[in-house]
Amino acid sequence: MAEAAKGRGARSNATGRFEPETVQAFDDGWTDQDAEAVPLRTTLTPEHARTIIARNTSPDIGFDRSINPYKGCEHGCIYCYARPSHAYMGLSPGLDFESRLFWKPEAARLLEQELTRPRYVCKRIHIGGNTDPYQPVERELKSTRGVLEVLQRFRHPFSIITKSVLIARDANILGPMGRDGLASAFVSITTLDRGLARAMEPRASTPAKRLEAISRLAEAGVPVGVGFAPVIPGLNDHELEAVLEAAAKAGATTAMYVTLRLPLEIKDLFREWLTDARPDRAARVMSLIRQTRGGRDYDPDWNTRMKGTGPVADLIATRFRAAIKRYGLDAPRHLLDESQFRVPADARPQMDLFDLPQAS
Repeated sequence: MAEAAKGRGARSNATGRFEPETVQAFDDGWTDQDAEAVPLRTTLTPEHARTIIARNTSPDIGFDRSINPYKGCEHGCIYCYARPSHAYMGLSPGLDFESRLFWKPEAARLLEQELTRPRYVCKRIHIGGNTDPYQPVERELKSTRGVLEVLQRFRHPFSIITKSVLIARDANILGPMGRDGLASAFVSITTLDRGLARAMEPRASTPAKRLEAISRLAEAGVPVGVGFAPVIPGLNDHELEAVLEAAAKAGATTAMYVTLRLPLEIKDLFREWLTDARPDRAARVMSLIRQTRGGRDYDPDWNTRMKGTGPVADLIATRFRAAIKRYGLDAPRHLLDESQFRVPADARPQMDLFDLPQAS
């Protein structure tokens, strides 16, 4: 049975699906009586991107542009839907995803460059749609902070999602922008059980700290919501009402949920983790998951992939609707004001470069 590396979520590091050769784990004969293996260290590699705003046309995602200051995520959440993206880097969606990280040192400059283009049209930018913008390395790198500072200067609306209390560090930006209708935030809370959170999301903030983040953001004037995501039938679904109630008491005014998705490599990584971390309920959890996905581990249909189908999914939806009404989390989603966007004077010299007359 695969075992956990200290502070990591994945139990293995299977080769990415695009690689011509695969690597398979095997028993090398070392036992508990031998010296411990060297701990898995996190490595950081700068990525010199040409642009910072990513576009998408997915019909079931509520935004068409996003910024992700990091690739890979040290939080190590075993269920993370972004894990398969590491295969495009020639790396494993397993342990590589949470230990071999990439960051964009020029994120702020690239963003300013894009926002000053004459044909740029302002629409809400979502930050953290793929990997968490406030994972531990952000404390030193401050890549997300740099992006927020540019958005503040340009009066550009944005939303942001995280499972880290580090977001409260930037309340001096989020608060004023939130009060001006330019920013909103979501904090993801999957469980109030510290033990389950530590096993499932080993380097993310504790549940109590995430509630603290909601409270601090709300006090600063940021419209803040809670994401009960993912809902994992048989594992954390019984906490739905408790999580929403606690978030409402902390200051959240809206809520959303997503049912666990297991595309590509995630299905094997999650099953491996479940067998190791919760062997007593592994079979039942997988059975319930399949009941929300038409008998399969995952159904990628655009219309149903976020919530699932069938009686189990319907019950979750019914409970969610009742809970948000009971706890006052059914306020309309906060709309952001795109009319305030402006290019600041100190950025205009860059715009002038685009307006130079053409030589005849």
